[in-house]
Amino acid sequence: MRRVVVTGLGAVTPLGNSVEELWESLLAGRSGVARLSCFDPARFSSWIAAEVKGFDPHRYIDPREAKRMDRFVQFAMAATQMAVEDAGLVFEREDLERIGVYIGSGIGGIAILEAQKEVLMTKGPRRISPFLIPMLIINIASGLVSIRYGLKGPNSSCVTACATGNHAIGDAFRIIQRGDAEVMVAGGTEAAITELGFGGFCAMKALSTRNDEPERASRPFDRDRDGFVMGEGAGIVVLEELERARARGATLYAELIGYGMTGDAHHITAPAPDGDGAQRAMRAALQDAGLEPSQVDYINAHGTSTELNDRVESIAIRKVFGDSADRLLVSSTKSMVGHLLGAAGGVELIATVLALRHGVIPPTMNLENPGEDCDLDYCANAARRADIAIALSNSFGFGGHNAVLAVRKVLG
Repeated sequence: MRRVVVTGLGAVTPLGNSVEELWESLLAGRSGVARLSCFDPARFSSWIAAEVKGFDPHRYIDPREAKRMDRFVQFAMAATQMAVEDAGLVFEREDLERIGVYIGSGIGGIAILEAQKEVLMTKGPRRISPFLIPMLIINIASGLVSIRYGLKGPNSSCVTACATGNHAIGDAFRIIQRGDAEVMVAGGTEAAITELGFGGFCAMKALSTRNDEPERASRPFDRDRDGFVMGEGAGIVVLEELERARARGATLYAELIGYGMTGDAHHITAPAPDGDGAQRAMRAALQDAGLEPSQVDYINAHGTSTELNDRVESIAIRKVFGDSADRLLVSSTKSMVGHLLGAAGGVELIATVLALRHGVIPPTMNLENPGEDCDLDYCANAARRADIAIALSNSFGFGGHNAVLAVRKVLG
C-alpha cells in the first residue's frame, strides 16, 4: 500500500475561521458556545449553540455563486480553499484526473429546505427555487469543489451522521493507497443550526440545557454533563501520496496510517452498552496501521458530553488498551468547539494532527468531577505538553456508525 500524508489544513469553526484561530483557541481553552443568535431560541428547551461567527462567504466565493449555495456548502468551499492554499497546490501544473474530492455532511442543506417549504406554503409551487435540489443535496459540496478547481479524479460523498468526517477522510485515504488518485481533498461540513434542525435535537432531549452558562455547557466525561452542544463548521484536509508530497517540498503535517470502521447493530441513537462497535473500530484502525495498543500516545475522543457516549467510549478505550490505558492521553475538543455533527471528524483530525506536530494536547474543558467509568487521563482544563508520536481520532454516529483514524509523525 502506498503511504499517505496530510499536506494541507482548512477549517471554519465556532472558534475561528482559520486553522490558526482554531488551534490558538483550543490551546487557550476558549469556548465557542454562546446563546443562539441566528434565531430566538426562547421557545426551545436549549438556548445555546456553537455558531460560526463573522463568516463572510464572499471572501471565498463569488457573490452570485454564493447565493446558489447552502451555508454548509459555503463552509466547505472556504475550508477547501484554505487547505489547498496551505498545501501549496497549483492546479494548473497538475494532472487533474489524479486529484479527487470526498466531502460529506450529516444533514446537508436543511436551511434551504426549510426556507423553500415556507415558499411553497405561502406562495405556491411555482415560486419554488430551481436551485432547491442542487442546494440541499449532500454530495453537492464535493461536486462544487470539483467544479471550482477542475478536479476530475474520484469524486464522492458520504452521510454517516457524526462519523461522516472520519469516514470521508478514511475512504479518501484508501483511494490514494490503492493508487486511484495521487491527491484527495477530504473532510466534513455542516450548517444545521436552524429552527427545525435545532428543534429536532431538542425534541430528542440530546442537547445541554445549561442555558445560563453557555461556555460551561459542553463538559465531556464530567459527572454533571447533560447533553451535547450543537455546532457547525467545516474541516477539510489535503491527503497526498508521500513520495509525491516530498518531491514537491510540501509540508508533511502527519502520516495517516490506519482506518477502522464498524457498525454497532444496536440502536438508532445509543451506543452498544459495552462499547463493542467502538472497540472493534479502534482495533481495526490499530490492525490496519500495524500498531500495538501500547504504541498509541493520544486519543482525540468522540467525547460528546452525553451520558451514554462518554461512559461507553471510556469503557471501550480501557478494554482496547488494557494496561496501556492508564498512560494514554485523551481529550475532547468538543468541550470548546461543540459538536459539529458531520464536520466533527474533519475538525478533530486537524486538532489531532496539530497536537502531533506541536507536541501539545488540547484540553478537555469543564471537567471538574469525572463521571461513572470515566477514569482515564482526559487532560482536564489545561493544554498539556507531551512528546507524542502516534494518535487516534474517534468518531461515532447515530445509527451505530463508527470510524477511527490513526495518524503518526512522518517517519523516513
